[in-house]
Amino acid sequence: MASRADKPIGIFDSGVGGLTVFKEIRKALPEEDLVYLGDTARVPYGSKSAATVVRYALEDANFLLRCGVKMIVVACNTASALSLQVLKEKLSLPVVGVVEPGARMASQLSRGRIGIIGTEGTILSEAYPKAIRLFNPSVSVFSQACPLFVPLVEEGWLDNEVVTKVAEYYLRDLREREVDTLVLGCTHYPLLKRTIRRVMGDQVAIIDSAEAVCGEVRSILEKEDQRRSQGHKGTARIYVTDLPRRFERVGRLFLDGDLPPIEQVELEEGPR
Repeated sequence: MASRADKPIGIFDSGVGGLTVFKEIRKALPEEDLVYLGDTARVPYGSKSAATVVRYALEDANFLLRCGVKMIVVACNTASALSLQVLKEKLSLPVVGVVEPGARMASQLSRGRIGIIGTEGTILSEAYPKAIRLFNPSVSVFSQACPLFVPLVEEGWLDNEVVTKVAEYYLRDLREREVDTLVLGCTHYPLLKRTIRRVMGDQVAIIDSAEAVCGEVRSILEKEDQRRSQGHKGTARIYVTDLPRRFERVGRLFLDGDLPPIEQVELEEGPR
């Protein structure tokens, strides 16, 4: 029987965006086996009610539990914001979201003025401002929903005139407020980092939650002595609840062409 350390890390997202987290974990922990679930049949989560997001997250987690994972990473910012506490209460294995690691990093780097961009669901939840103020109550936090960023990324529009105009519109208020640190509160947004940096200026530190979460994943595995042997070459599996051609096309974009095999699955009711 395989030890717990040999079990895979589970990662779920509402769709393709969490592949940025998948990519960073695979790069940082190449010995670990990974299982990724994209709930493409019900994307996006960002416009759903909190109760619906919690229900979806429990069903996503239930699927990963059936895959025998040792840890679950909630790669969706909206699900992290709205369902993480419920998942931690109901599951008996470590659950890591993307909000807290990004908030911690922003608090450490900021000189006092932090901007947050994300989906409407993430911004309305105020999860990032609450988390940031736990780490540093003295900072000023300003938030901006950027709903068009996700469809632009999924069209492969990452750095052209249209994307620049949209970014200038969304980020104008944060620039006027002179934020010194900007948190990318959606896993799609790292693909727009070049455009965002150009609009915001080099003086603004940009926090990629996909990168920030890797340190927490490693820390938990080491604390619980669950790191896999570094002589092992990690494997990867990707599951989706619907298989649009766009997932494959955009997935290759997210993973620089290195897209593991994809299998379509149906989800069952999550733990209660």
